[in-house]
This record gives sequence, structure tokens and C-alpha cells, in this order.
Amino acid sequence: MPEKHFKPIPNRAYFPFFVLYLPLKTENLATTKSSETKFSKETYLYWYELMLLLRRFEDKTGQLYGMQKIRGFCHLYIGQEALAAGCMTATRPEDFFITAYRDHGLALAKGISAKACMAELYGKATGCSKGKGGSMHFFGVEERFFGGHGIVGAQIGTGAGLAFAEKYKGTDNVSLTFFGDGAARQGILHETFNLAMTWKLPVIFICENNQYAMGTSVTRTSNVVDIYKLADAYDMPGDSVDGMNPEAVHDAVSRAVKRARNGDGPTLLEMKTYRYKGHSMSDPQKYRTKEEVEEYKEKDPIEISRLKLLNDFKVTEDEIETINERVRIEVEECVKFAEESPWPSDDELLKDVYVQEDYPFIVD
Repeated sequence: MPEKHFKPIPNRAYFPFFVLYLPLKTENLATTKSSETKFSKETYLYWYELMLLLRRFEDKTGQLYGMQKIRGFCHLYIGQEALAAGCMTATRPEDFFITAYRDHGLALAKGISAKACMAELYGKATGCSKGKGGSMHFFGVEERFFGGHGIVGAQIGTGAGLAFAEKYKGTDNVSLTFFGDGAARQGILHETFNLAMTWKLPVIFICENNQYAMGTSVTRTSNVVDIYKLADAYDMPGDSVDGMNPEAVHDAVSRAVKRARNGDGPTLLEMKTYRYKGHSMSDPQKYRTKEEVEEYKEKDPIEISRLKLLNDFKVTEDEIETINERVRIEVEECVKFAEESPWPSDDELLKDVYVQEDYPFIVD
């Protein structure tokens, strides 16, 4: 069976891991099941630690927001961690990620350090956007993470643009373009789908359908509640995926990535997921019941992965606790780093407004 590299979690003392997988057919996305893939213990260890880092980082972010250490809008990724984990093992470091304003989890997964992310939330100069972007505008050139966008749906067209650039340059890199179910109502989605299919761009459109666009359910805003079916209008392959399961996410993204690298164009993946917290920190969450939230918490991918490690792979409780402690220390250190970092200087005000020639992604 072939081996596929994936990027280790940043700042970990991990050896490179491998995902072992069987060749997957791309002709019929809807009928290929995650049971066709064999995942190793190392992969599950990677998934567990990555998802736990995202959860604990967001837990701490929520706490610090309540203490007014973090200001402005803030949208937590809690509950959606399996999406980031599955996408990471199905892609290469050279592939691009671009998303909306619920961006902390994907930024961390792509390799931006927890220190740079927390410093950005604090508005400090050491942040991943130099303290100028805040929660909604994380950015990392080296990590191939291109935002963090505050305008609903704006990143959909930009994600296709990243794919166009890679096709123009002759690479086989892929753009993973994430958006929420609310953004599926934006006109730019349809314009972008049309061009992406016409030009066969290497882009994977991933709808993180957490069931509620701010506080309004999909069923109240659209006659088409299965968002992946929007692809049908453009003869684009589409699929509905269990976004609470990193195996299912990995499989679906792997198939779409293979199509894109082969020059067969884009795919729309609707990832059915759920956010355990509100749309933002100011959300009273009166539009859903506590029973509904608890029902989804029973599907928590972090707890399910922990139990799989213990029961199927015979990982010990001490090994799990070692991971837990490593994540705890990393989150603790990132807060300390943000607290001690300087504020941006006044001469930074007009910098980064226009493209500068020394940016590494500018190609002649």
C-alpha cells in the first residue's frame, strides 16, 4: 500500500507519521465508504493531539475573552475539530487552506503556532497578522494559510483564485476553500462554482455545515437543505460527509484531492458538523435546545478518538495523559507569550496595506 506523509503538529517531538490507505475510486463519491481506509495508531495519536490542542486553545480563548484580555468579535471552533484533523492527513503542507472568520482551529492545524495565534488574539506585534487582524483574520504565508476572512463568502472566490494561480504555475497543489452553511446563500459561491468548473481548477469547496447560520437553521433559509446538491447545477462532483468523524473527512478529502491533482477540477464537500458554543461569544443561543447540544456532544470526536486509542490500539492511560499534559503546557505557554509580547509600533499603521515585493509568494 502507498504511504502518504502529513505534516506533524507544530512544536511537537514527533517523528514523521504515515497514513496507510487503500486506493480509492473517484468515479462515484457517494458510494465510497470510510471503511475502505486503514488508519494506523500513529494517525489516531496525531488526530487526538491535534483536536485536543484546538479544543483547549479555544477553551482558553473563551475564558480570556470573558476576562476582556481579547476584544472584538470572536468565533470559536469547538465541536468542529474533526474537520481540521481529517483535512490535514489528506493533504500536503504545500496545499492552501482559506476560510472564513471561524479560523483559529484551521490556522493551528495548518501549522501556525499557538503562540502566534494567541498573540494575534491579544492584538500583539508577535501575532500571525502582526496584531492587525485579530480573531477573524489569521494569516500565515509559510504555512499556506490565507485567512481568516470577515466578509461572509468572500473567501470562496479568493480560494478559487489561489487554485487558478497554482494551475497557471503548473504545480499540482490544491486549494481547500472552507465556508459555512450561511455563505452557501451568497452569490459569489455560484459565480465561483461556474468558473471553477469551466477552468477545471484544483479547488475543493468545503462547507462546514454546523447547522446554523448565526442563529438560523438551514431548513429555514433554503429549499435545498442538502448543500452538496448545489454542485449538481455545475456538473461538479459533490458529497455529504460526516464532519464529526476524522476518518470520513480524510476519505472524502483524499478523493477530492486526487481528482484535483489529476486535473479533473473541483469538488464540493458538505461536512455535517456542529458547534458546541454559540456563533460568537455574544450569542445567547436561544435558537436551539440544551438537549440538542448534549446529543451532539455524545458524538464528540475527541472523546471517540481517545476511546479508540485505549480500546483498539491499546494505548495506555499514561500515554494519553502525557499528550494531555503536553497540550496543557503549550496552551499555558502561548498565553504567557501573548501577555509578554509588545504592542505594534505606530510605524506599522500603514504597512501591509499593499503588496510588498519581499513577500515569498510573489513569483515573477
